[in-house]
Amino acid sequence: MTKLLPAANHSGLDAAVVDAAIEPDPAGVIDLEPELAAVWELAEPYLKVRDNDAHTLYAFGLASALLDAHPEADAAVVRPAIMLHDIGWSQVPADGVLAAIAPGGGRPDLVLLHEKEGARLAAGILAESGYDAAKIPAILEIIDGHDSRREALSIEDAIVKDADKTWRLSPHGIDTVMDWFGLDRGQALRLCSQRVHGYLFTAEAQAMALALSALESVTLWPQRQRLLAGGDDGRAAV
Repeated sequence: MTKLLPAANHSGLDAAVVDAAIEPDPAGVIDLEPELAAVWELAEPYLKVRDNDAHTLYAFGLASALLDAHPEADAAVVRPAIMLHDIGWSQVPADGVLAAIAPGGGRPDLVLLHEKEGARLAAGILAESGYDAAKIPAILEIIDGHDSRREALSIEDAIVKDADKTWRLSPHGIDTVMDWFGLDRGQALRLCSQRVHGYLFTAEAQAMALALSALESVTLWPQRQRLLAGGDDGRAAV
């Protein structure tokens, strides 16, 4: 579970004094705009498959970071595309959802089905939410091919593809893949690494992915595991 509240205050400083020194809107901290929150409300019922709801939110965050690095990309295309990219899995038979992407096998036909169905459902969601009709064709084109298409059609498509894949190496991604296939953390890290590195389009996503792999590797080191076993007290590095 993500830590949201402190377990201690080792500094002894008044928390209100520290809070007063924190900028209200530092770089990298993002919010969900009301227009996209409305899209999310319509998409969420279709994302309760294979933990796609949480995956989508984290992938949205990664896409937002990539958009900061690529101001030439159309955020009004990327953000709804990443939010809706996996709604089509809701239309795939339950016993085929993980079989479609299983290591050593896979069902390309089901991958294509989730893309086609995702584009179909996304068209309805975007229309219902009143999203800019001029942007919808580009959004649907990205969704229909985001997994199966080997090349990127545009910088917007590249960002969606990269955010989707890079999620696999996030802590949530590793946790999720472990339970998909009954893997320990080291196995999941190696599987995700081999499925991400070498398949990304932007230099920024490549750097993100390497950093995430490195952090997960350190988590598995015996030195780190000994600290955890001994009760990591959360003291800041100096």
